[in-house]
Amino acid sequence: MLRKSPFNRKKILIGITGGIAAYKIPQLVRILKKEGAEVQVVLSESAKQFVTPQTLSVLSERPALSDFFQSDQGEWNNHVHLGLWADLIIIAPAGANTLAKMAHGICDNLLMSVILSARCPVFVAPAMDLDMWTHPSTQSNIQTLESRGVTMIDPEEGSLASGLEGKGRMAEPEKIAQILGKHLTPAPNYFLGKRVLVTAGGTQEALDPVRYIGNRSSGKMGFAIAEQLLSLGAEVDLVYGAVSVDPPIGSNNHQTLSAQAMNEACQSLFPQCDVLIMAAAVADYHSVDIAKEKIKKSDETLTLTLAKNPDILKSLSDTKKTHQVLVGFALETENEEFHAQQKLQKKNLHCIVLNSLKNPKAGFALDTNEVTLFCNDGNQFHIPAQEKNQVAVSLLNILGDWLTKTHS
Repeated sequence: MLRKSPFNRKKILIGITGGIAAYKIPQLVRILKKEGAEVQVVLSESAKQFVTPQTLSVLSERPALSDFFQSDQGEWNNHVHLGLWADLIIIAPAGANTLAKMAHGICDNLLMSVILSARCPVFVAPAMDLDMWTHPSTQSNIQTLESRGVTMIDPEEGSLASGLEGKGRMAEPEKIAQILGKHLTPAPNYFLGKRVLVTAGGTQEALDPVRYIGNRSSGKMGFAIAEQLLSLGAEVDLVYGAVSVDPPIGSNNHQTLSAQAMNEACQSLFPQCDVLIMAAAVADYHSVDIAKEKIKKSDETLTLTLAKNPDILKSLSDTKKTHQVLVGFALETENEEFHAQQKLQKKNLHCIVLNSLKNPKAGFALDTNEVTLFCNDGNQFHIPAQEKNQVAVSLLNILGDWLTKTHS
């Protein structure tokens, strides 16, 4: 079976700026064209001192552009169209001046105008002298660009044009192409076509018709996970308790307020699922005697007799089939990692997600969270504080990759 190139029919815009490494770009054009890409080259004015537009035009089979207007034909090179045309943009080589322009939105030539108009991923292969690369202003500009989603292809160590030795050499065309190809290669999607049971929100254990024992769970994290699973092509059964937000559209929704009701729903749905993600905050105890009428305030103290609720996750784990994957959640306030690892082993899970209340941006009811995923093979993955929908994206990407490697 012939290998399918990730570049096949992809539109790649190569931006070339002034620098000795520009002489290597014709080789990059050759590689991308051979792999089936459509290539459009845009040069800065200074880049023409190092590589000719004619060479690039012949290799790319398209006119290499550098000006807003083509003087011989009077036609306008539409930077907006070029920015929207590309599936991916690579700037190579990119000197310190170009990085500064990109970081500060300076739009003084065709290439910079294209970059500001682009909606596709942008990659940059810097090339400059050692001291320019390490200068605080250059590093600050790189941090700014990376924070906006621009991907840096780090320069390599070696002999530089100045005669110095160190970091600053542009990555070789073959390496650049490899990195771009990896980005364009669809990542394995473990959840596509899988049936996933997700629990969310908190349970409410009635004391009387008015009052209950509960917790502060909002359901936001579980709902974000369910929504992301739907976007990944999974069929989602969503069992949720008390929540403060609406469930996502497209999941099979089952609201169950008490732990017992949630247990019954999960026991019914679990045999059909491939993956269980237990994000609900289930109350550990319920009242033995539920008053039929509102409990009146009388004595100074009130004694409640509580009984343990079923351990939903443990009972499901005890009946799981070989192909089923179980992921739990643990919210801890002390010795977080120790207790999370204990639950991972005690409940015989594949993974557990640790929530910590130590970070003010994590925990119940907030729009942000910070979690750590612990896997039963010893791997652990930390996801820093961010919006819960982004945590869901990162968590499922990591979990999906891990499951693809260990359970496919």
